[in-house]
Amino acid sequence: MANTKVVLELINISKSYPGVKALNSVNLKLKVGQVHALMGENGAGKSTLMKVIAGIVQPDEGKILLKGKEVRFPSSRDSINHGIAMIHQELSPLAEMTIAENIFLGREPLKGRIIDFKTMNNQTKIILKDMKLALNPKTKMGELTVAQTQMVEIAKAISYNSDIIIMDEPTSAITDREVNVLFGMIEELKKKGKSIVYISHKMDEIFRIADQITVFRDGNYIGTSEASKLEYNELIKMMVARELNNIFPKKKNQTKDVILEVKNLSSLSAFQNINFKLRAGEILGVAGLMGAGRSEVMEAIFGIRRIDSGEIFIKGKKVNIKKPIDAINNGIVLIPEDRKLQSLVLERNILENMTLPSLKNFVRNKLALNKKKEVNEVNKYIETLRVKTPSYSQVIENLSGGNQQKVVLAKWLMLNPEIVIFDEPTRGVDIGAKTEIYQLIADLAEKGVAVILISSELPEILGLSDRVIVFKEGILSGEVDGETTNSEKIMKLATRELGEKKEVEHLEQ
Repeated sequence: MANTKVVLELINISKSYPGVKALNSVNLKLKVGQVHALMGENGAGKSTLMKVIAGIVQPDEGKILLKGKEVRFPSSRDSINHGIAMIHQELSPLAEMTIAENIFLGREPLKGRIIDFKTMNNQTKIILKDMKLALNPKTKMGELTVAQTQMVEIAKAISYNSDIIIMDEPTSAITDREVNVLFGMIEELKKKGKSIVYISHKMDEIFRIADQITVFRDGNYIGTSEASKLEYNELIKMMVARELNNIFPKKKNQTKDVILEVKNLSSLSAFQNINFKLRAGEILGVAGLMGAGRSEVMEAIFGIRRIDSGEIFIKGKKVNIKKPIDAINNGIVLIPEDRKLQSLVLERNILENMTLPSLKNFVRNKLALNKKKEVNEVNKYIETLRVKTPSYSQVIENLSGGNQQKVVLAKWLMLNPEIVIFDEPTRGVDIGAKTEIYQLIADLAEKGVAVILISSELPEILGLSDRVIVFKEGILSGEVDGETTNSEKIMKLATRELGEKKEVEHLEQ
């Protein structure tokens, strides 16, 4: 039987930012040896509350009780010293430092007054082995994939041996195999009496590992329930104050002529001899495990990865794409996987971010910007995409992840592209915002825009795609019909042995 002793209690915590009430007198009780899931849409206040616990943000009002005693965390170091560690949603590794240096940053083992690198690397090897990560501690963080970086961040937090571990979207960028490793670690942590606050928008994860669930909405505390007593639809209604019966929109798009064709495309060791066609009005799903080459192929098509051989055709005409502007001039845009590193200027406001690629459309007399036209266009997209913000002048880094993603979408849609590549468009996005993004994708296809959808979430691929191509180890492993396929067929292609035969396999439907 689980321990019911409360280790951490937050009472009437409030936090305001200019124009935004992030937390409005919220409460949370965390028990020893339990996983407590914190749920809510983007902007509900979940991450803000976790930053309060981690000492990153100071509350305006309220109390924090740790093991029954009132405490304050003026800094993240104070929180760590009180036995609290946090895995952040947005990754921020020191790219030029090694894995070992990142994990032990600020607590390096010393030999006298000098860092003992041998001991640090050996201890890191043990930590990585426990996480089943075949990585060299001396590898620089900048050389890792997003998934590997995420796993290192998880390893770092667990290595503190803290009593309380906050996990904010820890599985947003990792594979199913790595998720299973993490969940195994969580079970071991629970057995040791560790307490975990777990934030995720993946509902199946929540019902798989959570003991208790607390829901926030618009900065307000809605309620807490035992996970075993809460129904899926009831949880969604608590989160969004409405029922989401049709998460995926009904398809109204009609595929037309081929708009993009890729022939024998190769790029060093990233991918080889890729061939596929994309039609106007089509949603082409791209599936495969992390590191299979999905994103790399799309980066090459968008001009941010070198193409060593092969050809790209737009509307039957061969094009030479060497940099992103070449792709943009041919009607192609890419919404990348990592919005903070690849899409946004965090210290600038919504308007500046949204109109950055399309400034030429707002130039008046070749001398100055037509500010009124620019503001009107930005406000139109804020309203259409339901971006939660007091105004277009809000600084991007003050928005929730879901609202940041909507700004990225608007930024590229302003160019009226003919081909839109979405790479993990709902990563770290709540279920309410997901349905809005799904509808946007469906609307684009209905208008004749060709859509490429890369996703690690098979329900997205199955719910939206007209056709699915599957990658494995840099090879296009197969193609299936989106209407009649299932997750088993896709996973078979994603994991099958390719051997010497590398042509595309078309599964029988």
